[in-house]
Amino acid sequence: MRRHHDDEVHEDEIHEHDRGLSHDLPVLARRRMIRLMAGVGAGLVPLVGCTADDTSSSAAADSPSASSASAAGSAECVTVPEETAGPYPGDGSNGVNVLKESGVVRGDITRSFGDSAGGTAEGAPLTFTLTVVDAASGCGTPKRGAAVYVWHCDREGGYSLYTEGVADENYLRGVQETDERGQVTFTSVFPGCYTGRWPHIHFEVYGSLADATTATAITSTSQLALPKDVCDTVYATEGYESSVDNLGRLSLESDSVFRDGHDQQLAVVKGSVAEGYTATLTIAV
Repeated sequence: MRRHHDDEVHEDEIHEHDRGLSHDLPVLARRRMIRLMAGVGAGLVPLVGCTADDTSSSAAADSPSASSASAAGSAECVTVPEETAGPYPGDGSNGVNVLKESGVVRGDITRSFGDSAGGTAEGAPLTFTLTVVDAASGCGTPKRGAAVYVWHCDREGGYSLYTEGVADENYLRGVQETDERGQVTFTSVFPGCYTGRWPHIHFEVYGSLADATTATAITSTSQLALPKDVCDTVYATEGYESSVDNLGRLSLESDSVFRDGHDQQLAVVKGSVAEGYTATLTIAV
């Protein structure tokens, strides 16, 4: 069953979806049960998400290539944890459905498209690549022809289609079909940090582009976490002022989504404010 609410809150206002620990328990219990089952016996099919030897943003990490899936197959293969889509998915499960709109299939998600206001999201440049691999193969086989829908907040912490002031926009949302390497790459901006949530990017994996653009048959729903050192650097720049205090009150260990483990969700990030950042994550499904 899909969950449409998480602990996401904006600008110091506590919304109805911020229900505290009692609201988080179903998510936490499910993920812990998954991990327990994964350790019961070697005969069980693993959950997907491939662990990295070094998840530090300062680690040298090239963009995923055709060899990345086979390399992942030799490492520990763990499916990416299933997470809430939050209250702002834009996939029709909580109000508006952007997935059925012409123009949503795109790589550059910095601008709005279609009949929306036509705005552009401002912020530090961020290009992120997700590599989708097959968990049943031990993470050794890319998922070619799958599709990934991504969305995240803007520099001020608002979500297009939902947040007052940007409800007429649909930027920072997009869908792509995975290539022969199982990869999709999106051009975006670094998301801000709003009250109560660690900086993150939402994503949904679908079996095909047709499934994604009709918002049916979701394979996996999860979130990508961004490293603290990079966040600190970005948030020291103009436009991210509110993110500094918000991040200062959080840690990955206290975040409502990532606190029970983020090994399969912490992206490897490199770059600079001047030149822009790149982020990579391999996700097993």
